[in-house]
Amino acid sequence: MAHDYDVVIKDGMIFDGTRNPRVRGDVAVKDGKVAALGRIPAAAGKRVIDATGLHVAPGFVDLHTHYDAQVFWDPYCTLSGWHGVTSVAIGNCGFGFAPVAPEERENAMRSMTRVEAIPYESMRQGLPWDWETFPQFLDSLDRTPKAVNVLPYVPVGPLLVQVLGRNAAKAGAMPTDAQHGELARLLHEAMDAGGCGWSAQRLPPSGPAAIQRDWDGTPMPTDVMRDETCRVFAQVLAEQNRGVVQMTLTTADGAHDRAHIEELASISGRPLLYNVVQAFEDKPHVHRNVLSWLARCRERGIPVYGQGVTTDAGFTFTFEDWNLYDDSQPWCEATTGTTQERLAKLADPARRQALKQTMPRVATTGLANVVVLSPKSPATMAFKEMTVAQVAEMTGQHVVDAMLDIAVQDRLETVFYAASPQGEAGLLDEIVQDPYVLLGVSDGGAHTKFFTAGRFPTETLAHLVREKELLSLEDAHWRLSALPASLAGFRDRGTIRVGGPADIVVYDYGALASRPSEVVHDLPGGEWRRVQQAVGYRHVLVNGQVTIEDDAQTQTFSGQLLRNGG
Repeated sequence: MAHDYDVVIKDGMIFDGTRNPRVRGDVAVKDGKVAALGRIPAAAGKRVIDATGLHVAPGFVDLHTHYDAQVFWDPYCTLSGWHGVTSVAIGNCGFGFAPVAPEERENAMRSMTRVEAIPYESMRQGLPWDWETFPQFLDSLDRTPKAVNVLPYVPVGPLLVQVLGRNAAKAGAMPTDAQHGELARLLHEAMDAGGCGWSAQRLPPSGPAAIQRDWDGTPMPTDVMRDETCRVFAQVLAEQNRGVVQMTLTTADGAHDRAHIEELASISGRPLLYNVVQAFEDKPHVHRNVLSWLARCRERGIPVYGQGVTTDAGFTFTFEDWNLYDDSQPWCEATTGTTQERLAKLADPARRQALKQTMPRVATTGLANVVVLSPKSPATMAFKEMTVAQVAEMTGQHVVDAMLDIAVQDRLETVFYAASPQGEAGLLDEIVQDPYVLLGVSDGGAHTKFFTAGRFPTETLAHLVREKELLSLEDAHWRLSALPASLAGFRDRGTIRVGGPADIVVYDYGALASRPSEVVHDLPGGEWRRVQQAVGYRHVLVNGQVTIEDDAQTQTFSGQLLRNGG
């Protein structure tokens, strides 16, 4: 028999991503697409993958990433690419690298170091910077080897800086009619080149919710952009009749936030992905109110969808690196600067009273609950795996003194761990069981020394489905693949169907797991990051080619830049 197909996946349990019941059968792949389903002779394939006892499903879609820099030195966009993700969306939160004039490149990299904790030296050495405009940036992405598909949102921060100038953009200046016209023209240009919508993070520039300031202490341009400007951007999507809005919006007036988001979704007529839906053990009303609001939006036909934080990943950090205490000015000031400057400031008794009076939340959990994960000196070893509250009780100190004395003794190398804030009361279950909340928020490529939420697809299947039985496998695969693909504008992806791209995962359901966290030194400039690899992915196919085999990279770069969704 002639080899009719490039690959035949034999005798697997197929979940097609549509929520149809699972079917035991075969999948044939030819020229990067699914060519046939059903009963297919093994001899018909140039290569046969024996999927007996394995699950076969659409590749996972990771909508909230910051791989805008990392993709240039890591074709697999790991962690995501290790955990069955075959397509990622970049350009989230309004942050990005295009359009960026040559004289603004330094500021752009410093901003991404500050707000997304991407190592500066890695960007300095790893970004080719062979672009200025957004279309040129896409051309550079197109040339770059990729083992996953990349869908680009258009971050509006760089647009604001280019049109208004850095100082005016950071001051929240109201654009003139001419400037609004230029902002609209640039977004049209970016969309015509392949952009798939626009993104913005709008947080208060000061006060307790000011959690992400720029490297120089000023607001990010998106934090102070005007509502009128958002309406202009939304109208561009209406005129294009395609694309998506990804937005984080937090002000002192929650009623304004929701009304404005509904307005933008209504103007554009396009899906708006609202970040984030997250459970807090001490404030369960927060996520419940958001879920109720999202349900009301659906009932009224307003396309607003929540992106849920559905992973237990906490933050692992040291005071040598961590600098996201922007909700407290004294802590922000004390934890910025060189390592020696930080050490001197955190050791200074004169600063401690101000630090005690305005304690930060520490990645949404309180200081008292932070765990001393890995002390680094004989003097601090007795506190290993104790909470800061337990250390304070043992030593008779305030929690701030207890924590900082350990950090200073270890010359800021103590590894601390702040757990996820949802606790053990089942609040996360409420988010997971809402059928239209997107799973994940991996933040892949960001906070690389602190956060490993790129494991979320594996965690969904192994923990939320297999162990907790919160979802059926049919529902889980729809929400990991088809739902995010359809909302973000991925054309033809997210399901296994004849004629569709062959983005497929073949995994061992019983063995699926995330490996323990580890530190690896694999970034440009000698920088390190914290990772969690996966167990149980027998094969991952991207556009019909095997990119992962038995949990290992095959160094096959079959990913594509998905201009306008692909």
